[in-house]
Amino acid sequence: MLAMTLAEGIRKHGFRKWYERELLRSHAHLALVFVCMVGIFVAIDAASRFRSWADQVTDGLSLLLCAGVGLWALRRYLYLLMHAETVAKQADCPSCTAYGRMDLLRSDSSGDCVQVQCRKCGHVWHIDA
Repeated sequence: MLAMTLAEGIRKHGFRKWYERELLRSHAHLALVFVCMVGIFVAIDAASRFRSWADQVTDGLSLLLCAGVGLWALRRYLYLLMHAETVAKQADCPSCTAYGRMDLLRSDSSGDCVQVQCRKCGHVWHIDA
């Protein structure tokens, strides 16, 4: 799944759906962390039994691969979660406190700094991702 900027997400799906998708993407990475943890435990268990050296090397490489992918997935989970939460904290209209009811007016070239307008009261403010 390709990463979607804040501006693209609000334009295409609306803020609430963008936020929901970001949370689902982050939690998919958390599920990958759990799968890697199971792989690490299996590799440790298999390595504890002495067999041929080739099997020991395979178990060690499996352990390193699971640990590497698990650490990457954990970092990605935390990044996506914190990104979504940072943006969500700015989604309250400063004027009427309506949450997530906004229209995209414009964005910068990266799509991470957007200017939005409240659908309820018409107040305009910036959200920085």
